Formats: sequence, structure tokens, C-alpha cells
Amino acid sequence: MLFNYKAIDQHNTTREGVVEATNIDSAIARVQKEGYTIISIDPVDEKKSILDFEIEWFQGIKHKEIVILSRQIATLFEAQVSALRIFRLLASEAQNPQLQRVLSAVVDDLQAGSSISRALSAHPEIFSQFYINMVRSGEETGSLEKTFMYLADYLDRQYQVVTKAKNAMIYPAFVVGVFILVMSLMLTMVIPKVAKILTDSGQELPIYTKFVIGLSTFLTESLTWIILVLAAAVFAFWRFAQTEVGARFIDELRISLPYFGDLQRKLYLTRICDNLSTMLTSGISMVQAIEVTAEVVDNRVYKEILEFTLLEVKGGRSFADTIAEYPEIPGVLAQMAKVGEETGRLGDILDTLAVFYRREVDNSIDTLIGLIEPAMIVLLGLGVGVLLASVLMPIYNLTNTI
Repeated sequence: MLFNYKAIDQHNTTREGVVEATNIDSAIARVQKEGYTIISIDPVDEKKSILDFEIEWFQGIKHKEIVILSRQIATLFEAQVSALRIFRLLASEAQNPQLQRVLSAVVDDLQAGSSISRALSAHPEIFSQFYINMVRSGEETGSLEKTFMYLADYLDRQYQVVTKAKNAMIYPAFVVGVFILVMSLMLTMVIPKVAKILTDSGQELPIYTKFVIGLSTFLTESLTWIILVLAAAVFAFWRFAQTEVGARFIDELRISLPYFGDLQRKLYLTRICDNLSTMLTSGISMVQAIEVTAEVVDNRVYKEILEFTLLEVKGGRSFADTIAEYPEIPGVLAQMAKVGEETGRLGDILDTLAVFYRREVDNSIDTLIGLIEPAMIVLLGLGVGVLLASVLMPIYNLTNTI
């Protein structure tokens, strides 16, 4: 980004020029580094042609890229490379244009004298509050290489758990989507033509054939209204989800559904235990660890639990006794946390619980996949069988009467 500046030098001579930087603070720092005192500085209005236009949707920074970035930073710190050289090197090697811009901005901030955590905090869309606090702790304890390795391991674990849960639903969603599409095409394009032949034959149709023909007629005659109603319902639900009440309702629904809710609870418990364990092991205080975990847990029900727990812990109450009051928190977690507090090894206990819940998530996903596949085969077979039988049986009867 370009900035026009007006400044005076050591001899009080006015100078004007253009400086390139990622933000205005970095631009000011660059001009001042030349020994000038800034009078004014403004961004240049850059007009891009349509060929230069970059669509941010396609340039998002993936979770996996942050994992790799953290490992690279940890390795370079371990090799005694300075922070400025690390981020400059990674910015030059980054393949993702958006990540390259972010790292270049971090380099500018570091050159201006900013700390790493402060430079990263200018990009909250990339680096979470949890990430920033971990880096700040590493700066305070002088163990940045360990901190970034902790972060890489943590992000990798979270990535694997979430990815496995998402991938487990891709196959069923695809199969069900294709089935609905095929059935819709059959009911709106094929069945109406066959229905005319069957009704014109004058024979008594079976009840299931009448049902299929009736459903086909309804879909064909009311297709526009159905699409409009569905679109309105989706839009209304989306608007409701944007409100605080709607968002909390959805978060509560996620952990209340049969079986799926249990899987979601285990995912959130994994995240909570893993966050707290990683931060406590890195030397971050219990109060700060709970506060940051509440911000990154990504579920309002558990966020409210952690916020109340934070207030109680600040008031002198133990973490284990507070979380034991909530049915969303399993009793084993509260009991294990109590043992950890009594022995001074809460971080290690929470790490053990995180491993346990990750294993539970894996087992739940494997079980879910094992149940979904045969269930889909049976349901799809029944759907196709009823549709074919409703058409073929009357046609067979019609051929026999001829």
C-alpha cells in the first residue's frame, strides 16, 4: 500500500514523497527511520484494473497453513535465527498472497520495534486470542521455540479432530443429496408422464401408486411455491441465527441432539481441555487461561460456563468445584480436575483428559460411520423400491389384461 507523506528533515527543509508499507503505522515508522519528522501522511488512492482485482474468498488462509507456519517459526527459533529474519524469510517464501501480506505487515511492525505478540495481534482474523496469549507467554519466559512448537502441535490436533468429524459427514451428505435430487427429477419429470398412462387405463391403482402420483402432482403443480417457501425459511433461519438468542439456541441444539449432540460435546470438551492444558503448561495463569478459552471455545453454552467459572475462580473458588455444578461438564472431568488442583498437576491432568476425549471423538465418528452406511443402504433401497414398484406393478397388471 502506498502513502503520500510531507515531512521536514534535520535542516527544517520540507520534503514530500511516497512510501510503501502495509499500514499507516509502518509507513510512519519507515519515514521516521530516515530521520524525518512527519507533518502529514495519507494513503494513495490506488485504482485497480479488473485483471488486478483479487477476490479474498479464494485467498483465505487455511488452518493447515497456520500449523505449518508455526512449525517453521519454531524450527527457525531453535536454529537461533532472529525474529525479524524469520518472518522476513517466511514472508518471501509464502505461496498464499494473503499470508504473504500478513507476514510482511508483521515484518514492518517488528522493524518498528513492536513485539511479536503485538505484531500478530494486529491480525485477529488469522491469529486467535489463544495464539497471541501463547506467544506473549513465550516472550515473557524466553522460550518462543517451545511455544511455537506447542502451538503447532495444538493446532494440528484440533485440525485432525475437526477434519475427521467433517469428513465423516461428507459421504452421507453427498449420497443423501444425490438421492433427493434423483427422486425429485423422477417425481417431477418421469412419474407425471407414466401417471397419465396409468390413469387413462381405467384400472384400480394400488394405494402406494396413488400416493406416489399424488406426491408427483403436488411437486409439479406447487414447485415454484415450494422453492419460495424453502428460500424464505432458509433466509429466516439465517437471520434468526445472526441474533444472540438464535445463535445460543443453535449452540444449545448442537449439544442436545441424540448421538450427534454427544459427539459435539466431546469435541468442545476436547478443545477446552486442550486449550487449558497447553496454556497452563506454558506458564499462563489459570485466570487468563480460562478467559482465553472462553473466547475460543466457539459454543455459547460452554462459553457461559467458562465465564461464570472465571468469576468464581477470581473470587477464590476452585476450578473443579465450579465446573462440577454444570450437567454439560462430565463428572469425571470435574473429579480429575480436582485431583490435578490438589496435586499441582492440573495441566498434565487436563492433557490426559484431552487425549481421552480425542479418542472418544474418534470412536464416536467410527461408530457413526458404521451405523450410517447400512442405514442409508436400507433407506435408499426402500425409497427406490417403493418408487419402482408403484410404477412397474400397475404397468405389469395392464400388460396382463391386454
